[in-house]
Amino acid sequence: MFSSLFAVIPLLLGASVAGATLSSPNVKASIQLLPGQYTSTTNPQLISSLLTSSDASIAYSPGFANGNSTSLSLPLNLALQAGIVTYPGANYSGAAVFTALPTSNASRDSTSTAANSVMLASNIWAAVSSGPSSSERLILWDSAPDLSQLPAGSSLNSISLLDIQSAACSPPCSGAGICSASGTCTCPPGFTGSSCESCATGSFGPNCNACPAGCQTCDDGISGSGRCLSAPVTNPPSSCNCLNGVCGSTGGCTCNAGWTMATNGTACAKCADGFFLNSDGNCQVCQLGCSQCADSTGDCISCKTNFSQNANDRTKCIPPQSVTSTGTVCPDGSFSNGTSSTSNDCVICGAGKYTLNGTCVQTDGNGVCQGSNLIADNNKHECDSCPSKCTSCKIPNFNVASTIDQVQCTGCLPGFVLSQGKCAESCPSGTFLSPQDNLTCTGKHSFYYVACDSSCSTCAGSSTFCLTCANNQLASKGKCVASCPSNTFSSSGSCITCHPDCATCSGQSFNQCSSCPSDRPVLTNGRCLPTCSKSQYFDKTSSSCQSCDSSCSSCSGAGPSNCLACSSSTQVLRGGSCVSTACSGSSSVVQGLGLCLSDLVEVPKPSGTNTQAPLPTISGIDSPSAPATSTSSTRPLAWWEILLMALGCAFIFVVILMLWRRRARRKRAQATALFASSKRLDRPGGLKYRLVRFGEKLFGHKRSRMVPAYDVEQVRMEKMRSAEEDQYNRDMDKLLDSYDYSRAGSSRGPSPLPSLKDYEYHRERARKRLSGVSLTHDSIYSQVTGLPRRGPEPRQPVRNARDLLPSRFSDTTSDKSGPQGSPPPTMEELLKTSRPPTPAQEFARQYTLNQNQQQPATEARGAYWVTPNQTGNSHNPFLRDRDY
Repeated sequence: MFSSLFAVIPLLLGASVAGATLSSPNVKASIQLLPGQYTSTTNPQLISSLLTSSDASIAYSPGFANGNSTSLSLPLNLALQAGIVTYPGANYSGAAVFTALPTSNASRDSTSTAANSVMLASNIWAAVSSGPSSSERLILWDSAPDLSQLPAGSSLNSISLLDIQSAACSPPCSGAGICSASGTCTCPPGFTGSSCESCATGSFGPNCNACPAGCQTCDDGISGSGRCLSAPVTNPPSSCNCLNGVCGSTGGCTCNAGWTMATNGTACAKCADGFFLNSDGNCQVCQLGCSQCADSTGDCISCKTNFSQNANDRTKCIPPQSVTSTGTVCPDGSFSNGTSSTSNDCVICGAGKYTLNGTCVQTDGNGVCQGSNLIADNNKHECDSCPSKCTSCKIPNFNVASTIDQVQCTGCLPGFVLSQGKCAESCPSGTFLSPQDNLTCTGKHSFYYVACDSSCSTCAGSSTFCLTCANNQLASKGKCVASCPSNTFSSSGSCITCHPDCATCSGQSFNQCSSCPSDRPVLTNGRCLPTCSKSQYFDKTSSSCQSCDSSCSSCSGAGPSNCLACSSSTQVLRGGSCVSTACSGSSSVVQGLGLCLSDLVEVPKPSGTNTQAPLPTISGIDSPSAPATSTSSTRPLAWWEILLMALGCAFIFVVILMLWRRRARRKRAQATALFASSKRLDRPGGLKYRLVRFGEKLFGHKRSRMVPAYDVEQVRMEKMRSAEEDQYNRDMDKLLDSYDYSRAGSSRGPSPLPSLKDYEYHRERARKRLSGVSLTHDSIYSQVTGLPRRGPEPRQPVRNARDLLPSRFSDTTSDKSGPQGSPPPTMEELLKTSRPPTPAQEFARQYTLNQNQQQPATEARGAYWVTPNQTGNSHNPFLRDRDY
């Protein structure tokens, strides 16, 4: 059945259809291929046979190709190339005219042509109008099989192609650039930049025209005026190894006056004889009578014949005096009549004349010596040289009062420009070369060269071409205005032209637009763009882009009745609205073409029947793949997409945080287990512990941490012992610090502090309770006398602190009585139960006994300090071995 379809393919509506024609000498009928991808497995078999046949040929419709090739090769990606095809008939019928993407602004201009259907390549948009006189622009993003079915007010019976662009460029190209299918901006001549937004060097103006002929550099840029800033240099001094001279056509160098060749071979680099190099780098003439003088100072090195150096001024040489035949010396200003004198013998020329090579010459009104390029010097009465880079110079309004410092250059060496009477390498900022001579810098720093009009502060070229204006006015194209006109902005007292993309602007960049022209109406981030995105339309009321209706793939306005193409593959466009269609012959809507397959072909009824034969289906056809060089356009993310991305990032962060905390807990548990193992805190607890562990393993429980019961009690007892020891140490410190040692014979009453007996009692109690701990404390002798121990420090073996500090709370404490519970033991009892007393203790005991017998009982308590009666052979052990 499919072969019969292709046998009647000539019954297609119209003489041409989009796609290609596949044919072979062995097949009577040719096959029309619609856009798509064809392989060797495409059904029916006839297509596969022809695609793989060696004698098959293919004829492409205008604008179509196999990817980037026009040959028949598999897979066959039949697609429209970057551009637009117009058809005179509906449903893509008639003689097709293909317009490719332009390469310049000039090539995209088109005249009005009759068209009833158009086909656009993927990711291409075109701006069209109903004719050259129409000001309404319609942006097409999709193919339109019938232009009469466009929305009301947008239907076209003839189109004029205003613009065609690829949407692959990001950011979009400027108005001068052309976006190619590969996603790059193609710049016309003179333009540069990634978006073709600026002029290349040497180009100026909105069209980036080249600088004027004969000008090396000019006021370039897209807002530049094109005024010449420097002229091309012919035969610069460096071309003939010349420093202060002019190179000739034959390569020789002509030095300026006062210069000669240096010893290193550089021409015009040394002052000639009769001249010296001053601090300004110029060669000046020596004083009269001096044939050679020193640089910097000008002191005369050698004088002319018969001249002698002046002793008071070493820059001068004294001329000889004339003597008569009788020996009389002529006074100054006279000479002997016996000799003949001429004007060549003048030492100083008369008024209005100056010495030049031994002769007196006159000057013109600018002080230039007759027959030379030298300038008159009223101080030296000589013709002096011009500055080093000047080929000629003058002193305006020269008179007898003029000085050499007033000299101004009127000509410069090649490569130098004239600025403020001096020769410079380039014009200063704010000035430019005069278009009249391409030599003089003109502008705000050189206004005195031209007598400007009263309205101008500075001018150029003519007195009426203002660069800056007076009275707070602005200079615009040489005129003074009160405010800048449209498409310009104010900067430094002048009106600068906006970028060509802008209608009004705040700066000269293409992203500083304030409002947009009609051909680029979309203002986005300071840029003027020609169109919104594919799924949007430009709302003139709000001057912004608005979204199309969901049923529209592209549109010209709001609502479902302004569609230019349908987003659903089951709908077609009817009067600007997308409606469902039932294609005849069991066909469907062809993707990308916007119409049913039955609208393209006509199948005859089988003989003897009145039933329309169904259209066969073709399997194995896919959407054509995009060319390798094309790139898809990007679109901004919707708010809900950004929200989902943010929530996803937050969820990932929470998961990572939980995993990190879980890992930290695991590591902390491992560290705890390692510590417990090293301290033997989880050691097995006997048979009960083993039974518990067996039960845990049997029923799958986690291992429990069993701590022996005595550990808790042991820790509690250690805390109580530590507290008791601290209290005891504090009590002993208070006891030792509170004794008030009184002198013998003092009138003070008895001390309220404990007596020596009480002290001995507590001391013995502490010794018994602390056992060997007290061995580390100071002895009684050291505590009473303040002297260090004489013998070695007793040491004790290192033992557990619990063994060294028995507590009253432990089971080893048996003595619970104190000084208040029972009478304290006497000294004799203490001495019986303790070690032998020291000499100091024995002396204190004897003295206490004597005092108790002599003093009342109320005064005996605590009075054990004595004052020795003698300082010689005392028996007091406290004074023994001391030198008083």
